[in-house]
Amino acid sequence: MGPLEGVKIVEFTGIGPSPLAAMMLADMGAAIIRIDRAGPTDLGIPMPEKFEFTKRNRAVIGLDLKQPASIQFALRLIDGADAVIEGFRPGVMERLGLGPDICLKRNPKLAFGRVTGWGQDGPLALAAGHDLNYIALTGALHAIGREGQKPTPPLNLVGDYGGGALYLVTGLLAAIISARATGVGQVVDAAMVDGALSLMTPIYAMKAGGRLTAPRGENQLDSGAYFYEVYECSDGQFISIASIEAKFHAELLQRLEIDPATMPPQQDRSKWPDAKARLTALFKTRSRDGWCHILEGTDVCFAPVLSMDEAHEHPHNMARSAFIDVGGQRQPAPAPRFGTTKLGPPAPPGSVDPRETLRAWGFSSSELAALPL
Repeated sequence: MGPLEGVKIVEFTGIGPSPLAAMMLADMGAAIIRIDRAGPTDLGIPMPEKFEFTKRNRAVIGLDLKQPASIQFALRLIDGADAVIEGFRPGVMERLGLGPDICLKRNPKLAFGRVTGWGQDGPLALAAGHDLNYIALTGALHAIGREGQKPTPPLNLVGDYGGGALYLVTGLLAAIISARATGVGQVVDAAMVDGALSLMTPIYAMKAGGRLTAPRGENQLDSGAYFYEVYECSDGQFISIASIEAKFHAELLQRLEIDPATMPPQQDRSKWPDAKARLTALFKTRSRDGWCHILEGTDVCFAPVLSMDEAHEHPHNMARSAFIDVGGQRQPAPAPRFGTTKLGPPAPPGSVDPRETLRAWGFSSSELAALPL
């Protein structure tokens, strides 16, 4: 089920962006076979399979890619695929005999997706790295943090998942559409440093336009403004305020029972610290639930700051079934949502029989019996 039903993808084991990209494509209906290492690995942060949420919804097989029979099996899979996902360092797939030149010669319509940190070329292409290093090179990490504090790592959302997984998905879908129209496949070079830079385009525009001129933590969107900030409540919990537009700012003051005449002009940056101190004291007079009662659902642009243990219980998330049960584990639901091609419930990690998937790909029973599964 889903808009990608009929799309076939071969995914080579990886960490960070590649499994999330494959999960998203599988959630949208693509049939994916993931090729894992046959033995143990020290990549990433190992967890029991039931907690590897990003491995849901697809068949997984273990292959020793140092063995010729395994390489031939992988090539046979790629022959019938629309796309490949791989996240090795540049040159690894070529050394295995699975590089894009070989694969595209065998399957000219193939979309060959490569996701790395630094990209397929450049002075740093072969260096090891992680999300934090990639976003450090883009200006993103430098821009995130509070006044007077060092840059704050934003989990690995910006590099691995925003700049890597989402750009790989976008690139692969574009390449698949192009191949179906032209008959010509291509390589998709999804570098996390490129994707993170692309995500920074509006931020660079704000800098060029003079809206991002102060040091880190002193601008409108980085915690400098009193009307775009996180505030602590009387119970030690937090709320978020994002009353950027003048009409929303006016509603904020009205609902807080603050006389606008006693506040400075909204865009007077020199007065932001004083205004923030006033709101800091005010928000500490009620609990988070108390402020939700007053502000939630209004045009103040407000939301409580929920922990990961709380988010699934919020009425909005519950109404939209934003969390689902997959194999006894609560997980974020597939996104985005589609009006016609409804997405089916994801299958838990490790629950999809690879033989059934291979039969759907055209492998006969005798061929399956001889495969290294």
